[in-house]
Amino acid sequence: MVVALAAAACSTGVRPHLALPPLVLGEPAFYPTMEAYAQAPIVGGNRVDILLNGEQIFPAMLEAIRAATTTFTYAQYSYEDGLIARDIAEALAERCRAAGVKGHVLLDGVGTLQMPPEYAEIMTQAGCHVVTFRPIGPFTLRRANNRNHRRILVVDGRIGFTGGSGVSRAWMGNGRVPDHWRDTDARLEGPVVAHLQGAFVENWLEATGVALGGEAYFPNSLAPKGRVNAQIVRSSPVGGSFALYTSLLVALSSARRSVYITNPYLVLDDKMTETLVRTARRGARVAILVPGVIDHGLVRHSGRGQFGPLLEAGIEIYEYQPALLHAKTMVIDGVWATVGSTNLDNRSLALNDEINVIVYDAGVARRLEEVFAEDLQHSRKITYRDWQNRGLRGRLFELLSIPLRDQL
Repeated sequence: MVVALAAAACSTGVRPHLALPPLVLGEPAFYPTMEAYAQAPIVGGNRVDILLNGEQIFPAMLEAIRAATTTFTYAQYSYEDGLIARDIAEALAERCRAAGVKGHVLLDGVGTLQMPPEYAEIMTQAGCHVVTFRPIGPFTLRRANNRNHRRILVVDGRIGFTGGSGVSRAWMGNGRVPDHWRDTDARLEGPVVAHLQGAFVENWLEATGVALGGEAYFPNSLAPKGRVNAQIVRSSPVGGSFALYTSLLVALSSARRSVYITNPYLVLDDKMTETLVRTARRGARVAILVPGVIDHGLVRHSGRGQFGPLLEAGIEIYEYQPALLHAKTMVIDGVWATVGSTNLDNRSLALNDEINVIVYDAGVARRLEEVFAEDLQHSRKITYRDWQNRGLRGRLFELLSIPLRDQL
């Protein structure tokens, strides 16, 4: 469906990045540089908890929703049928029936096409404001290719969630068995939550014309909840912002020790490939984890066609075996880390509205490094010889994907 819509829309790419600043991650100038290009402040006093797979993500979300006392804002790209889909819809509806609680639900017009109408009805009848973001119709094809891929939940303006998870049977479980996807989200508390809320109200304003604000959405005092420095980075091509793309390039080019990337849809452009290769040749260990099985075969073949230069440079590439890998994380030099909705492809970096939390904290980075190492135990390493010996069928699909690479 998305590829069909893409054919009706103009191709868009990120601005060329011909050179990157000669920074080292952690030097004093690194932080204001990141703030400038991310167009977002780095704020302290936060708590960031890493949540793995449906068995951790959904209980934490449901607990937060059921405790809402004033507001909740919820943006979701992917919402389909399943027990958890009903549980979330009913939990949101129950809060909307509570006195004094205002609920806002923003569902993407493409990603939620398979959502049973009864779930939206459950929420609407309870008093929730349920809105479709850029619904598909005969007069909307010009913007049909630009989706809201963000995942956001903010409760009472104080607790936030973001990451890569959607709502369906696929996201239930532990990510180690077939049909139970492997994903990573982050639970946030502290001043950074206001910036996550800012991303939601931006999309809500576009979809409804209504500007949300005030104490119920942006509490006047968000007390420190921890010691983590973090920033919320959002990209929206409609607003002309490719902030996340530049932020990732700057961080990668500043790495000196290690880069660990987990991403399901890896279709790198020339600049991202060049940056990774240079980082590896400086002596940093660069390891990339991608799915062994994927829900979009053409994306997989397009990405695999680019493995050659990466493998030749000494970059390690692994394919996760037990289930579909959907997590989107990166850890650099054990102190910089990101979790979010962004795939490393042109669709995420240039066409969709996306959001990531970037964390400057050794503890959170260490936890994500541990998760990466655990995932590698369930993965198969791809060697340069393996890549050279890939079959004719795969090579054919790689060729067929080239004209569509900007839309993948």
